[in-house]
Amino acid sequence: MTRGSVLHGLSFFPRGGSAQVVRYLTAALLEAGWTARIAAGSLGAAGSPSHAETFFAGLPVSTADFTPAVEAWKRGEDPLDQPVPLHASYEDKAGAPDRIFTAVSPELAGRQVDSWRRVLMRLGPLQPEVLHLHHLTPLHDAAEELWPEVPVVTHLHGTELLMLEGMEQYSGAGGKGSPIGVSESWRYAGYWADRLRATAQRSQRILAVSTDHAARATRVLGVPEDRVTVIPNGVDTEHFGHLDLTPRQRLALLQQWLVDDPRGWDESGRQGSVRYSAADLGAFVDSTEMRPVLLYVGRFTAVKRLPHLLRAYARVRSQLGPVAPLLVWGGHPGEWEGEHPYSVVERERIEGVFFVGWRGHEDLRLGLGCADLMVAPSVGEAFGAVYLEAMSAGLPVVATRTGGPPTFLNLDPHSPEGWLIPPDDENALVEVLTTALTCPAERLRRAQAARALVRRGYSWQAVADKVVGVYDEVRSLL
Repeated sequence: MTRGSVLHGLSFFPRGGSAQVVRYLTAALLEAGWTARIAAGSLGAAGSPSHAETFFAGLPVSTADFTPAVEAWKRGEDPLDQPVPLHASYEDKAGAPDRIFTAVSPELAGRQVDSWRRVLMRLGPLQPEVLHLHHLTPLHDAAEELWPEVPVVTHLHGTELLMLEGMEQYSGAGGKGSPIGVSESWRYAGYWADRLRATAQRSQRILAVSTDHAARATRVLGVPEDRVTVIPNGVDTEHFGHLDLTPRQRLALLQQWLVDDPRGWDESGRQGSVRYSAADLGAFVDSTEMRPVLLYVGRFTAVKRLPHLLRAYARVRSQLGPVAPLLVWGGHPGEWEGEHPYSVVERERIEGVFFVGWRGHEDLRLGLGCADLMVAPSVGEAFGAVYLEAMSAGLPVVATRTGGPPTFLNLDPHSPEGWLIPPDDENALVEVLTTALTCPAERLRRAQAARALVRRGYSWQAVADKVVGVYDEVRSLL
């Protein structure tokens, strides 16, 4: 006998933290005795990290295949006006096929609802007792049309709130300027603000990943405080365990990622357009010793502040010399906002930076094992699961005092797990990186505290238990 039935809905193809949440949480719910199924977007052929059946391997999943829509976009057609339309985005990314929601007409929004209704109808006799829908998207409308009596739990992941906050800035400027400077991209801003807020207000429960995230959701979405529940994301502590790799093992992995199978990319968007030689790997070695490695992990969106990190790193090198290379891990091919980080490196001639490209979770586990400090000066992170993954792997982290990280990082002043700095403070970032690189004993002390913190309170099973408590609450309201 099962404990209940839940449908997880994710309208995007796998490419970010929310897909990881769906994967780990669904697996934990199945282990706990729930009947759980996933409906998700998918892109590319089997084996691609954005291919849903590959990404969610071993889990029951039904998909909307966006591959034909992206192929249509390459032919000059509108990818959102296809039989299976591509999802829209919360970010305005130059040259990307998934344009921002605020540039999508109500008619095309209706096409997305129709497409998701067809996907959900292919689930057959499934009768979910809870709809656990991630982000705020037209998938909500399709699911609620098919199961109008089933309670909805909406799981926010941060990007939707950033877009809505951007709409507020745009409205405050009288519609004369947008956060991205392109008013045409915000043509339907009012429509989407009303629609997404109404979607949230219909939900029986909103899940937020931190207290800061919950406060922003209450303010921006207009939902009552008592309908918002804070549940932090979890970490696969077994997968992201500490790896004590030898220098030879580290160099072999770097050779594979940077030389043999390069996936870094420039403004062309082509994987492998940024590549390195075996001689370039000398940057990781000082005589016979491995130099400490700084690691950035994330997308190339504006909130990640990667150009800001690159400029701070250049200043650190000017002070300390080539003491530590910087690995830039991630960036979904062809997707970026603002300055492209590789263009910043080239234009400003910043040495010691290596672009790894977009790789899967197995590689990330190894990538963390090749690093000594994770630095990501993002602003407004709803939570920041990648910090906890790095901490689980035994890395101290550098984050800013915004969003999620201050809710779990350095809460005990006697046992800090990393460094918290003011947002957009380049001098503070330079100072922290200099301290971390010149004080290996302090780096090690914070690394040990980081790993202990994650082991104590951030397993996915613990997260699943809290989510089940929410499911039981909303089911009791019927």
